[in-house]
Amino acid sequence: MASTDTPADTGSPAPTPSTSTSTSTSTSTSTSTSTTVEPGAPASAQAAGSPQAAGSTRAGGSSRGAGDIAGLEAGLDALESTVADRQPWLRTAVSKAVPPAVAIVIVLALWQLAYHFELKPHYLLPSPADVAHSLRQKWLEGTLLGFVWTSLSRGALGFLASVALGTVLGLIVARIKAVRAAIGPILSGLQSLPSVAWVPAAIIWFGLSDATIYAVVLLGAVPSIANGLVAGVDQISPLYLRAGRTIGATGPSGVRHVLLPAALPGYLAGLKQGWAFSWRSLMAAELIVNAADLGTGLGQLLEQGRELQDMSWVLSAILLILVVGIGIELLIFAPIERRVLRSRGLLVKS
Repeated sequence: MASTDTPADTGSPAPTPSTSTSTSTSTSTSTSTSTTVEPGAPASAQAAGSPQAAGSTRAGGSSRGAGDIAGLEAGLDALESTVADRQPWLRTAVSKAVPPAVAIVIVLALWQLAYHFELKPHYLLPSPADVAHSLRQKWLEGTLLGFVWTSLSRGALGFLASVALGTVLGLIVARIKAVRAAIGPILSGLQSLPSVAWVPAAIIWFGLSDATIYAVVLLGAVPSIANGLVAGVDQISPLYLRAGRTIGATGPSGVRHVLLPAALPGYLAGLKQGWAFSWRSLMAAELIVNAADLGTGLGQLLEQGRELQDMSWVLSAILLILVVGIGIELLIFAPIERRVLRSRGLLVKS
């Protein structure tokens, strides 16, 4: 009779299929968990695997991104609004003087070449040395400064009167709609009218007198100043005007403390243009209104050179007119304009 083999340990029951499946699933889960987070890892690393840690990581990343964008915008704003630092006066003087000096040298060289090759006869086109000799002769005679002072004093007085009238007229036109509709186009037309066109009428009205010269200066400069102020007022934000009314700045007080300061850039541009028109009007008047008792200005000096057919004299007078006009612009209006722009943060580094 054959014998039957039996298990060595009959006390241990054989595992069922469901038990072995559960055991393998548990083992794989524990293996996966142990693979993701090692037992010896720090607590922060263990916490990183949780959903809460992932959410906090995304929130921190978005916060840092928003901070970076805000910092970039602040940097761009600072780059656009950086106020120019004050430079040493010597460096500023050199940077301002060298380019005009180079331009003057080039013009004189071209002028000398034209004289050398006789593009015009020498009596019609004198050399720079001939003009300098004419100026030196007037200086030695002691009359040069007198010519300059006569025209400069007339121009300054006429310009100040034009500022007073043009400012009042500009404020009225800017603030009263009916007045703007009535005379606004007339002011623009007067600004484009050549100043010399007023000389015959002024001579008929006032004769050969200083009043004729000043009338021509006023008619030439007042429209420019008024239009400049109107343009400056139109560029004021309504918020400034409402804020001024809120704090009680109305009437003349509002004009002085709110309206004029806010319109200053446009007003200053009108003043510069007004000076240019007053200087041009003065020269036009002095060219025609020529009388012995009026004194001799640069316009009369220019007319005397024409009567004598002396081109060196004529070019000397033209040069003096040009130098005075440029000098007033550089010594008075340019510093005021830089100061206004710097105070408003508009003068930026290039």
